[in-house]
Amino acid sequence: MNIPRSEHPKPQFQRSNWMNLNGEWDFCFDNGRSGIARKFYENSDAFDKKITVPFCVESSLSGIGHKDFMYGVWYRRTFDISEDKTALRTVLHIGAADFKTYVYVNGKIAGEHTGGYVSFSFDISDFIEKGENTVVIYCEDDTRNPLIPRGKQSEEYYSHGCDYTRTTGIWQTVWLEFTEKQYIKHCKYYPDYRKSTLTIVGDVSGSGDLSVKALYDGREVGFCEIADCSGNFCLTINLSETHLWDVGSGRLYDLELKFGNDTVKSYFGLRNIWFDGYKFMLNGKSVFQRLILDQGFYPDGIYTAPSDEALLNDIKMSQACGFNGARLHEKVFEERFLYHCDKEGYLVWGEYANWGLDHTRADAIYTFLPEWFSEIDRDFNHPAIIGWCPFNETWDINGLKQYDELLRMVYTATKSADKTRPCIDTSGNFHVETDIFDLHDYEQNVDEFKKNNDVIIETGIPNDRFSDRQEYKNGLPVFISEYGGIKWSPVSGNSREVSWGYGDAPKTEEEFKARYKGLTDALLDNPCFFGFCYTQLTDVEQEQNGVYTYDRKEKFPSEFFYKVNSRKAAIEE
Repeated sequence: MNIPRSEHPKPQFQRSNWMNLNGEWDFCFDNGRSGIARKFYENSDAFDKKITVPFCVESSLSGIGHKDFMYGVWYRRTFDISEDKTALRTVLHIGAADFKTYVYVNGKIAGEHTGGYVSFSFDISDFIEKGENTVVIYCEDDTRNPLIPRGKQSEEYYSHGCDYTRTTGIWQTVWLEFTEKQYIKHCKYYPDYRKSTLTIVGDVSGSGDLSVKALYDGREVGFCEIADCSGNFCLTINLSETHLWDVGSGRLYDLELKFGNDTVKSYFGLRNIWFDGYKFMLNGKSVFQRLILDQGFYPDGIYTAPSDEALLNDIKMSQACGFNGARLHEKVFEERFLYHCDKEGYLVWGEYANWGLDHTRADAIYTFLPEWFSEIDRDFNHPAIIGWCPFNETWDINGLKQYDELLRMVYTATKSADKTRPCIDTSGNFHVETDIFDLHDYEQNVDEFKKNNDVIIETGIPNDRFSDRQEYKNGLPVFISEYGGIKWSPVSGNSREVSWGYGDAPKTEEEFKARYKGLTDALLDNPCFFGFCYTQLTDVEQEQNGVYTYDRKEKFPSEFFYKVNSRKAAIEE
């Protein structure tokens, strides 16, 4: 069978013994959410449709393309287990499913998960048997529920403004993994470029000899072992060769971890980041973050890229325009994308899909924090991730202001979970406690834009239209994390009027180029800014302010953007 998205979904923690369950599944709707009561997990007759996993029901690639609101959806398929695999530990992984997921194996409940964006798994060893097995997955969702984060999924029937087609149910790879009974559970990597070392903190199940080998281009460059390891462990590998992870050059080391008969293939990048005053430092060098806003939507897959090549292509398109990274905006991106970022030396901010969550309520913490922690835990080892941003633009809701302690608690928890990266509490507004004071500025007049943002040069305090709601603390690093968003559609007719974007659309290509260059030059020339983030990489449905069209075609030659973006910034001097 031709399996869509057949590549291994977890390249930084990869075992050879696995089975991809993508492809055709039985499917049915359950808008009344009565399927559990009617025991759909036991009743194959309930499934009257077919769907292609891992694509969401709304997408054309799913084979269904149903775009109305759905509150319950069911999936069913069988898989075969050989006798030798029944002696192993069997784990069912789901890359992501929106929002509340129930998993049944051979008619029995095997696990539940809440959250629409991060990978999760269940040990189903006690539920499987030799030969044919049946897995049934049920997902509930409600885009309009104020305690369910929706990101950029439209809460109205039609897409509108900067909200787009919804995603319901499974939208990332479903797969089985077979491990030994004694196995490596988890690892966190702490590289140190100064000493050329890698410290690994992890935990194992059972006891046995643990060894870790580091390789570069196939050459062994480091080794460490612990005899009779059990529970938690910490080890440090001294590297005989130093190859720094850098912008545009991933220079990844391979890792081979062995614990008893369990073998895991992994990798890491040798890099450290910090701030020196206003400057963002990467391995001791000031680097200007030339970022693009990437929302990770696709015309045929919606939330899910049609292929692994499509993930890499988005990075290559960005780099061709002179961007060295991205804000991964209002969505948790899949691990395959982060893998390509790691390889390409592409700087990214890990964010979350907070829109739709009522952040004026204290109890929003119960929906938000568990999955946010899961994201940090899952993606901690990716060298490409150079910061965390849990919230974006926490506007007032129904006249109520954000609950500041919610944001403060999430910030504090983030810093506790990861002390190696900066955290922006809420991008743009309204800051409560943050490592970086970022601002969004969609002023389209070049002279006004430059005048406003040069204020920090003269006063040491950035121009902030929300100074009544947030306070800049002297010395905090600053950057404009959203700007531009210049509306431009290359097609004829009145599409520039009916499409959505920021401000008045330029009337000519020359006017667009002059505006883009003027806005970007103002930020590159500001010695107090460590970066910028332009909105955005591609059009998304009706929002037509991308550098590329929604189907990834150039609007302007990439060489134009590259020439503007790639020159040295003032803070790099």
